[in-house]
Amino acid sequence: MATIKDVARLAGVSTATVSATLNKTAYVSPEFEDRVLRAVKLLGYAPSGIARSLKMGVTKLIGLIVADITNPFFTEFVQQVEKAAKLDGYSVILCDADQDVGEELNFIRLLREQRVDGLILAPQGRPDDYDPIRTLDIPVVLIDRLVPFWAKDGVLLDNVAAGRLGAEHVLSFGHRRIAMIAGTPHLTSSTERLEGFAQALQEHGVPLDADFIRYGNFREEAAYTECLSLFAGPLRPTAVLVANNLMLIGLVRALAELGLHCPRDVSIVAIDDLPWASAFTPPLTTIRQPIAEIAEAALGILLSRIRRNGPAEPVTKRVAPELIVRRSCRAVEG
Repeated sequence: MATIKDVARLAGVSTATVSATLNKTAYVSPEFEDRVLRAVKLLGYAPSGIARSLKMGVTKLIGLIVADITNPFFTEFVQQVEKAAKLDGYSVILCDADQDVGEELNFIRLLREQRVDGLILAPQGRPDDYDPIRTLDIPVVLIDRLVPFWAKDGVLLDNVAAGRLGAEHVLSFGHRRIAMIAGTPHLTSSTERLEGFAQALQEHGVPLDADFIRYGNFREEAAYTECLSLFAGPLRPTAVLVANNLMLIGLVRALAELGLHCPRDVSIVAIDDLPWASAFTPPLTTIRQPIAEIAEAALGILLSRIRRNGPAEPVTKRVAPELIVRRSCRAVEG
């Protein structure tokens, strides 16, 4: 592999002249520039990206750690971030933590070793899990959920509003036995959606039945198991709010196994709009997150931190949910 010294030797110039020619960092006469470019072409010389990044202090690399790449929300989010980053000349290194905080922390260390300029992260852990990296010296933007007591920028859905929106929709059909399949108990995206759900029930004078709150940990299989248990009792809910799209699939599987029909036996609303939600029978009412808006905002905040022109204090941006009404809810009988 040709080196910059080989190019300089063949062109009859110094290595500084080769560097100035290729990086456009200083004036080089047309004659010397032509000699350098000819030598580069003859030798097939390619500058070292690592060496250049060490010299310039930037790599044009962004780390992106998602919670679960099988979740359609994160799949689309990754696509949107990569598309927007490319327009700014950045490449994205993607890591899937698979809802494992240990893997997440390992990826953070690995990406730091790769000298990424910044990091977009969907955190999995509790606040004390992040004690070892609180002094991380690169910009970090959190998405989908926040970490209490870790002062970082964040872009996420207005989760309280989403929980309220779903509950109010089924309440408008007269339901009073309403269950919620919540996510992972310690994650803010789960606690906030449950908070909005509880607020709506309280405002409508509907008691919150503790047995009707189940935690599916944002996983299909866990939600499936919880839903089998939920509908096995003598007093079944007539409506269910599901806190994300993978758990919705678990609920649909459980209802099919139990021989229950939506919306005849149970009305359903889910947070996150699955790409195929309209293809279910019946088409499913969902609460859509504006994923492109979240991705563009997260990248924009991160780039402002990398360029050191962002605000002094951490920024939290919450985006509004949108109710997509289909045919999975109906008025309660009796």
